[in-house]
This record gives sequence, C-alpha cells and structure tokens, in this order.
Amino acid sequence: MTRNLATLFCLAVASLFAAGPLEAQKEPPQVVSVELSSFRFTPHSLIFEHGRTYRLHLANTSGGGHDFTAPEFFASSAIAPADRSEVVGGKVRLSGKQSLDVVLTPEKPGTYELHCSHFLHSGMGMKGEITVQ
Repeated sequence: MTRNLATLFCLAVASLFAAGPLEAQKEPPQVVSVELSSFRFTPHSLIFEHGRTYRLHLANTSGGGHDFTAPEFFASSAIAPADRSEVVGGKVRLSGKQSLDVVLTPEKPGTYELHCSHFLHSGMGMKGEITVQ
C-alpha cells in the first residue's frame, strides 16, 4: 500500500513538471502606482529593476486628459501582449478620472525621461524620471 502511494506521488509530481513551470512558483508582478493629476506625476521619480516584471498602475485623478510619455523606457521594455495596445508611440493616454494597468518588464538599465505631452503640461511641472537598475 505504501509503495502505491509513493508511485502516485511521483507520477503527480512528474506530471506537474511535464506541463511546464508551476504558476504558483512564478512571482506575481510588483505593482508600481503613479497618479497623474493637475500638472504632476506622483511619484515623479520611479525606480525599476531590469528583468523584473511590474504592473504599472496609472491613475488620472484630474478631470482632464493626461498622458504618461516615456518612449525610450517603453521601447526598452517587454510589454505584455494584452497591454501593447495601451502604449502607442511611447505613451499611455488617460482621459479624466481614468485608470489602467500595463504589465511590463524593463530590459535595459538606464535613466529615462517621463513627461505629459499635452500642451504646456511638462512646462508646468508634469515631468519625471524613470530609472532602471
């Protein structure tokens, strides 16, 4: 009887590994939240670790539109297929009171500029910096 249980256990473990990596062992993306408000990003300085997957949560708390523009950062990151349509021309656009998430993995260390491309917004302080270590 003990031998049968051991055999079943070994078969169960083998079938798990045959199916590929275990999802339970995969670390979930770390959430990085950024608030877009009237002429500021909070926080205005973001730090990521290259090779680690993140869920970038963007929340526009103002009534008007803003965008999260960082073309070099997005170009050097692997963006989840389901979220690629949210990043157009290196920017994520958000209407007033809109939130959305982009899952990505920064692949290249460096410092990247961040700004809102709406007229005069970056000149009024809506800019920041992204560092990938």
